[in-house]
Amino acid sequence: MRDLTPDQITALRRIDSPTIANAIETFKIRPRVAGYVGYDIRCIFPDLPPMVGYALTCTVDSTTEGRQGIGFQALYRLMEDAPKPIVIVMQDVGQDRLHSCHAGEVMSTTMKRLGGVGILTDGGLRDVREVGNLGGFHYFCAGLVVSHGNPLCVSVGDEVTISGMTVKPGDLLHGDVNGVVHIPDECAAEVAEAAYATWTREEATMRSINASNFTMRDRAEPEH
Repeated sequence: MRDLTPDQITALRRIDSPTIANAIETFKIRPRVAGYVGYDIRCIFPDLPPMVGYALTCTVDSTTEGRQGIGFQALYRLMEDAPKPIVIVMQDVGQDRLHSCHAGEVMSTTMKRLGGVGILTDGGLRDVREVGNLGGFHYFCAGLVVSHGNPLCVSVGDEVTISGMTVKPGDLLHGDVNGVVHIPDECAAEVAEAAYATWTREEATMRSINASNFTMRDRAEPEH
């Protein structure tokens, strides 16, 4: 994990997640088909500014009747000492992910008090209106589920996988209405500047497309 300054975090919050994803590609650190979640993960609060924070990981289960876990207090204790801001990443390990529900109003309020800026999970969440009223706390999940079932924290601090994206504790995550992307440590401090450069190139392309003399004749293949 590479700790960023508050100003660097603020700069990243001003940039949309697709532009961050495009900027990461310019560093050629990883395959272009890795490091982001798929469309099975929904952004529940699309009008919020982008979420930027360091991952704190856990595995959770709410659909196995009678199963015992380590308790969410273990997660909260880690949050107190973890770098801020925090994105709580919760991988479902239960037997029925379709009916899972891993947090609601009380847990989200607690997490926000401990420095959390959002939850990313491949399971369900609930209390969407109450959590929306908290302000500034993101939900990224597979969907909303009405009942909390048998909510358990199974483990904390493990490497997890959400929608094919591997997440380790301390990974820097960026998310908005378009989805969530992992920012590699190798380019974390430079990615905002690269994103601004991406915007500049895209603005030039859009001006060309919208020009009165626009034609595809003799036009080079656009870069993606």
